[in-house]
Amino acid sequence: MQVVVRDNNVDQALKALKKKLQREGLYREMKKRRAYEKPSERRAREKSEAVRRWRKLQRKRAAREA
Repeated sequence: MQVVVRDNNVDQALKALKKKLQREGLYREMKKRRAYEKPSERRAREKSEAVRRWRKLQRKRAAREA
């Protein structure tokens, strides 16, 4: 991943790099790999994420219909 530094403005380049890393999901991945996650915890987390996604989809559908 590359970021162009313009006019020696490192702060702006660093901000752009952080935004790219955030979009790629790298911070989430690093946090997830920081400690071991038991398989049962992983299943519970994935199930709760799926429920959250489903509810969000239902809200969007309800908003479109109303």
